[in-house]
Amino acid sequence: MKFASAHLAYCTNIHPAETWEETRVMLASQVLAVRDRLRRTGHLGADERFAIGLRLSAVAARELLEHEHLARFREWLAASNTYIFTINGFPYGSFHGIRVKEQVFRPDWSDPARLAYTKDLFRILAALARTDVSASVSTLPGSFKAFKADETLIRQHLIELAGFLDELSDASGHDFHLGLEPEPLGHFEDMVETVAFFQRLRHHAPDIPAIQRRIGVNYDACHFALEYNDAHEVLELFGWAGIRISKIHLSSALAFAPNDPAALAAIRAFVEPTYFHQVLLRRSDNTIRRFPDLPDFLAALDAGHLTAADFQEARVHFHIPLDAEPAAPLRSTCGQTLEVLAWRRTQPEACQHYEIETYTWGVLPAGLQRPVAAQIAGEYQWVLANA
Repeated sequence: MKFASAHLAYCTNIHPAETWEETRVMLASQVLAVRDRLRRTGHLGADERFAIGLRLSAVAARELLEHEHLARFREWLAASNTYIFTINGFPYGSFHGIRVKEQVFRPDWSDPARLAYTKDLFRILAALARTDVSASVSTLPGSFKAFKADETLIRQHLIELAGFLDELSDASGHDFHLGLEPEPLGHFEDMVETVAFFQRLRHHAPDIPAIQRRIGVNYDACHFALEYNDAHEVLELFGWAGIRISKIHLSSALAFAPNDPAALAAIRAFVEPTYFHQVLLRRSDNTIRRFPDLPDFLAALDAGHLTAADFQEARVHFHIPLDAEPAAPLRSTCGQTLEVLAWRRTQPEACQHYEIETYTWGVLPAGLQRPVAAQIAGEYQWVLANA
């Protein structure tokens, strides 16, 4: 939907769907149910077009490009009065019901398979997106630190993609751009590492303007909150550094006081086997200790290898619905998202793509779960009320 001069959607990675047929059924049922709910509550006009933040696996993307699927999907978008301006291309494979964890970073940008998949997503956008709206794909921050990926290959593939997007944009009349999404323990994760990576990328690029046009950042409010980076400072820094803000994920992380025994007891309810839940603890001198996953943090605590009282705050990569603060003594980082929305009011042209991205609905503790359409609609209402 229109979001002042920008566009707002929710990411369909919340819904399990790995093949194109599963995705098609999900869109016709789950997504339209959210659209209709927003119409009933008056948050979407009866004739207003509804934006879809599409997630396609590599399998679904290949299938969509075969036979008549793309033409039929384009007809469905027109008939349902919906449109697509962005695709989440971070998860390459299965994203629900299995152990995802660090595998969400595979294949990384050192692997030609990641480049081929991302090109497929932009080919799909070239056929579906409106030429009056720029179109984006979000992706992982190059790799995962523990993989020790070859950054030379990462840069080569991103430079190749920038050239591909320039040619595709010229041929189709679209403004295409990729958003690399910094995440804790990613190849680059906080604002300093992100700017440094883009400086290296430009240094090795034969066409720096193409990089600036086509390769940017997907700012995820949850991820930068986990890094204890101030939202306004980060977004202003990216502008100063000439890094395109391709898309902004409106999202919130879990937070608690590690020196509170009640909080340490409550956080155990969020241990689950599917997703990576990195834990970042901040000391009083602002130095940070990182754990790859919540069970790693708890194991260190239980073994006596960590003294919780040494830290002022802990934040966990567990997406919490924007409109549903967890019960005390836990809390969320939604204040960071409010700061992003406040920045948007002062810089309305700096980013045109906004996406609600709380994909953890299926693994939330029971007290935070609602029917999924109600959760998503509630998050829309929260965003619109605070815009």
